[in-house]
Amino acid sequence: QLQASGGGLVQAGGSLRLACAASGRSFSSNHMAWFRQAPGKEREFVAAIMWSGLGTYYADSVKGRFTISRDNAKNTVYLQMTSLKLEDTAVYYCAADSIPRRAGMKLSPANYAYWGQGTQVTVSS
Repeated sequence: QLQASGGGLVQAGGSLRLACAASGRSFSSNHMAWFRQAPGKEREFVAAIMWSGLGTYYADSVKGRFTISRDNAKNTVYLQMTSLKLEDTAVYYCAADSIPRRAGMKLSPANYAYWGQGTQVTVSS
């Protein structure tokens, strides 16, 4: 139901834009988020956007470099990544909150019931 794309190999300092497209149902009423998981590490929160698009949240490690956005008409969420660093290398997953129009934002993976398959981002020196 969620399809992530846009990953690839990029040099440090470069940019990538990830997209997460929904199919089969609409997630326009769900908060959406990006998480990532590097080898040997736990899945971690990267960025989230409220269902209305009026609020965004970022991990400290990506603040100022990544931008999350959504186009509800296209049922798609984006993650614009700039100034990429070696430590950004991971598989990136998009996810939709379990509860439509939840009051407040949850940043733990446990609150997201719908997941994309992941897209690999590799940053080289």
